[in-house]
Amino acid sequence: MIDDPGAAEVSLDPVRARLLAELAEPGSATTLARRVGLTRQKVNYHLRTLEQHGLIELVEERRKGGLTERVLQATAAAYVISPSALPAVEPDPARSPDRLSARWLLALAARLVRDVGELITGATKARKPLATFAVDGEVRFASAADRAGFAEELTATLTSLVAKYHDEGAAHGRTHRIVVAVHPKVRREEKD
Repeated sequence: MIDDPGAAEVSLDPVRARLLAELAEPGSATTLARRVGLTRQKVNYHLRTLEQHGLIELVEERRKGGLTERVLQATAAAYVISPSALPAVEPDPARSPDRLSARWLLALAARLVRDVGELITGATKARKPLATFAVDGEVRFASAADRAGFAEELTATLTSLVAKYHDEGAAHGRTHRIVVAVHPKVRREEKD
């Protein structure tokens, strides 16, 4: 999870993003230069910037003649930029309280990305598993009325489940957030 504005900016540079992708497996400036078609000096410049922002780390150093070759690797297999990296424009559900608006859904999704990213970071540092649950599926509604009926029934079912399992006085309980979203499926062209 990238939550630092500087690291977000660095990761969005196309050359650095390519180097991050290449560094899913350890590599040196020399091997990367051949793969990405840049000089070793330019690659080294970008690697130092990525390393300063904690996006890559030193894996080993190898002596080659009179030189020391640094082997680096990305600190994660994938990165997501947290909305908190841009706090002035971070979507906030409180600013878009219309539950039927796309802006409210986007604000909830942004909060979900931020919160789960922070939880993953904390769990990783504590070397503990993180218990989560998600459901992903598709439903094709015959009409707007069916969609509205589905939303009403889903709301009633969730309200009933929350009432059944929520225990405000549980001494060692932990509050969990529930996010359910229904939106039209994005149509993308299949690549051959």
